[in-house]
Amino acid sequence: MPHTQARVDTHPAHGPWLIANLIAQISFGLLSMTLCLPSMQEWGAIFAAPQTDVQLTFSGYVVAYGALQLVYGPLSDRHGRRPILMLGLAVAGLASVMAALAGDIATLTLARVLQGAGCAASMVVSRSMVQDLFTGPERTRVMAYIGMSLGLCPPLATLMGGQMHVRWGWQANFVLLSVLALALLLAARFGLPRAVKSPPNNSHWLRAMLSAYAKLVNEPRFVLYVTVLATTTATFYVFLGGAPIVLKGYGIGPDGIGWFIMAVPISYILGNFLTTRLIHRLGDARVMVWGHALTLTGLIVMLALGLAGVETALAVALPLLLLGLGHGLINPSALAGTVSVMPALAGSAAAIAGLMQQFTGATGGYLVGLVPHKGAVNMGLIMLGFALTAAVAQWALRHRKSI
Repeated sequence: MPHTQARVDTHPAHGPWLIANLIAQISFGLLSMTLCLPSMQEWGAIFAAPQTDVQLTFSGYVVAYGALQLVYGPLSDRHGRRPILMLGLAVAGLASVMAALAGDIATLTLARVLQGAGCAASMVVSRSMVQDLFTGPERTRVMAYIGMSLGLCPPLATLMGGQMHVRWGWQANFVLLSVLALALLLAARFGLPRAVKSPPNNSHWLRAMLSAYAKLVNEPRFVLYVTVLATTTATFYVFLGGAPIVLKGYGIGPDGIGWFIMAVPISYILGNFLTTRLIHRLGDARVMVWGHALTLTGLIVMLALGLAGVETALAVALPLLLLGLGHGLINPSALAGTVSVMPALAGSAAAIAGLMQQFTGATGGYLVGLVPHKGAVNMGLIMLGFALTAAVAQWALRHRKSI
């Protein structure tokens, strides 16, 4: 399988409109995942279905969204980015229409699975196009802008989805998603560069896909970048899974939990913004080191307060402002690193990175449910374990570069 990186047609400028297009494409999957979350508490009554069946509408989306990235990545390396992206958007748009018309929970679940399968293309292909179109610190800067948008997406989507549900019914969210899918398909068709065809490749697509993955997992730098990215994601997922339980013990009800959980996403956005300003001056490695230092400092302070018996919500939220800030410094460079190790396999690299983020994150979310949570100590220890793993992987990455 030849691995010559596909070129792109000359484009007027890799300026704001192109960056905005890529950000919109990559954010669509997360928007589709979270926009209808406020409606889920009503679907049980609407469809006369148990809550376990309702939860499948979310988990089915997540599984398809993660797994299909493994397929879209190599296909985009082989056949070009834009056609695969447009195919995924078409599937997501049709699935959104199907969801809006669903009359039972089984049909809605199937529609959500198909939505996730289609949206997977927007995540993996758009990340790959950042590798194709930008180089060096500029690539990391664009990844930071993407990180800022992904940090804003869940809180804004759930707020908007809830308001639309109240005013126009749960179907309105899926109507909006179908319209957005069409708009993004047109934006991809007319606003993204067309890849020049790669040299002919007569090998079977499955053999080519497995070959690409084998090359990547045998490259130590790629494995280390993915380890940093995945364990950093898992640290955040542990917080998401454990914080509601810990905060409940501190007397914080459902209506107040969100305000404290927002501490991490808000500071994460700030961290990504700082990355756009610091990356040209400090470089990827130094920015990531500062990110790990802030992350570990925030976790150690939170654990120290917990061990000292300070059991208040602010004793959890305030130290973790540093964690969000640190993650905002780590993730853009880690994302850029995963797709730049083997540029010709950027699609496959983005697919593995996306899958491992979700798999490791889900593992962290599961682990936090296995321990008691009287206070924040147990949650903090699990988070610290993942954060230390990320820091060790970063150290190994810097050591390998210096050899």
